[in-house]
Amino acid sequence: MAQATWFILCVVGVIVLGALIIIANAIRIVPEYERLVVFRLGRCIGEKGPGIVLLIPFVDLARRVDLREQVREIPQQTSITKDNAPISIDFLWFYKVLDPASSVLQVGNFEIAAQGMATTTLRSVIGGIPLDDVLSQREQINLALRTRLDEVTERWGVKVTNVEIREILPPREVQDAMNRQMAAERVRRATVTESEGNRDAAINVAEGQKRGAILSAEGERQSNILRAEGEKQAQLLRAEGFSAALEKIFGVAKGIDQKTMTLQYFDTLRSLGSGASTKFIFPLEFTSMVEGFFRGDKK
Repeated sequence: MAQATWFILCVVGVIVLGALIIIANAIRIVPEYERLVVFRLGRCIGEKGPGIVLLIPFVDLARRVDLREQVREIPQQTSITKDNAPISIDFLWFYKVLDPASSVLQVGNFEIAAQGMATTTLRSVIGGIPLDDVLSQREQINLALRTRLDEVTERWGVKVTNVEIREILPPREVQDAMNRQMAAERVRRATVTESEGNRDAAINVAEGQKRGAILSAEGERQSNILRAEGEKQAQLLRAEGFSAALEKIFGVAKGIDQKTMTLQYFDTLRSLGSGASTKFIFPLEFTSMVEGFFRGDKK
């Protein structure tokens, strides 16, 4: 009796466990960012989700596909540039699954396939670009890689959203040459900057001297104008004074007779006689004036 009861309990437990396993396999909860690609008896019946998805146990097989944007690293790859310079490049590529069914049906493992395609595409792109362009045209290389990878992965239902080169390592001798070139360029820029500063300083000095000369000339011109104006006013005043003096002299001279003039001559002769000169010059009219003076005395 006890053995029969134990046997029944074991059977019931096995049945319950099997039912739980079947239910667990039949019910799937799919998040918003995932989809289930369902195969029924080996045939793809499409994608399911998000939410609760019911599957037929032992009949349906489900593959989860993440729809979020993913990023993968391509390790350092040695590539040969167009001018035969070996460089090491590593980059990141970003992708997003747009068609979950195609990403499962069209390729076994699209990540590995895309990584292999990325390395070969990188060598192909770098092989057509000189070393200087590889170091300076990083954005163009990113665009070329993304375009070529997207052309390949499109048939897998995968969209390559971006490619970013992370590091480019040229050979040691190329790095040394670049460092020397950078140092020479900095020296050149410093020399150019210094020469431009000296030129600007010379221009400023010349401009200041020019403005100073202009101001000095302007001041001199104003001074000459004022001096000329003052001289003009002084000459006018002297002329007016001389004119007034002449008018007064002429007015006085009108009332002077010949005897007064003769006496004035005598006074002048007396002044001349007191000097050291031994020669005297007399005007012609002096004799007539003296005769008239003595003639008047006789009268």
